[in-house]
Amino acid sequence: MSQLADLGGNVSFIELFDLGLEKRTGSYILHEDELTIIETSASPSIPYLLEGLDRLNIDTKEIKYIIVTHIHLDHAGGAGLLLEKCPNATVIVHPRGKRHLGNPTNLIQGARAVYGDTFDELFDPILAIPEDRLISKEDGETLKIGENRTLTFFDTPGHAKHHFSIHDSYSNGIFTGDTIGVFYPHTIAHGFEFVLPSTSPNQFDPSAMLKSLERIEQLNVGQIYFGHYGKSQHPTSIYQQIRYWLPKFVEVGEQVMAEKVDASIKTKTDAISTNLLIMISEFLDEKGIERTNEVYKHIKLDAQICAMGIVDYLEKNKSNKIS
Repeated sequence: MSQLADLGGNVSFIELFDLGLEKRTGSYILHEDELTIIETSASPSIPYLLEGLDRLNIDTKEIKYIIVTHIHLDHAGGAGLLLEKCPNATVIVHPRGKRHLGNPTNLIQGARAVYGDTFDELFDPILAIPEDRLISKEDGETLKIGENRTLTFFDTPGHAKHHFSIHDSYSNGIFTGDTIGVFYPHTIAHGFEFVLPSTSPNQFDPSAMLKSLERIEQLNVGQIYFGHYGKSQHPTSIYQQIRYWLPKFVEVGEQVMAEKVDASIKTKTDAISTNLLIMISEFLDEKGIERTNEVYKHIKLDAQICAMGIVDYLEKNKSNKIS
């Protein structure tokens, strides 16, 4: 059964069980005149989303906008499938992502390269979205969805070039997708909120990520709505943690790349993932988080994906320096 949360400010949150994990990915429902959904996750999550909408007494005919922060499949892969159930809805996406939702061939190929034989189970089907049901929003453009609620779209690369973050005037919150990290609510019961940067392939850029963070910081938001997972009302702590961890992630990558110059990409990636996990685990040990905590299922997965992005970024940097 889908899980629901009332986040206040006329925002509901539906658990989507991405990758079969709890507290991994969710959809935000903005209850306004123009009923809006932010994030869909992948297609296997759509039944949970539809069930959640039903429990909220929302007819899918009422949905006006489906917004995806970026086109990675754990955020937008289910948009086409959901749209089939929402005859009056339009999908809003970053300009760089629009053509890929219209023709997801490259998205599918890229995900298959990363996830291999597990792709179908995790993401299938990925449906193309008709051109006339796609809207892109440029940096600074707005969307009024209620009398007192306007969404403003900000180009926020770093995690991906096809990524925007959405400021909500009513809650003074911002939906950040993966731009300023993955939020792990599992640690809240232990007295602290934990966030790590998301450095997944293939457009990770630490400098751009920090610039996006600075831009979000300047908005003076009161809360951050993460793609993974949920809401934080302590933005300053989030910014501090990303600034702390991001250079450490890159440093781990640089050390491994220097030590294993002639190793395969897989060997480098595995070594970076292992070293990231060791570093994070030692930090969580100090915070009193046992290694049996559910958070480790997520961190182990994220460390592997982050390592892929770090290797990709450093290899590109090396090529650029040579050329």
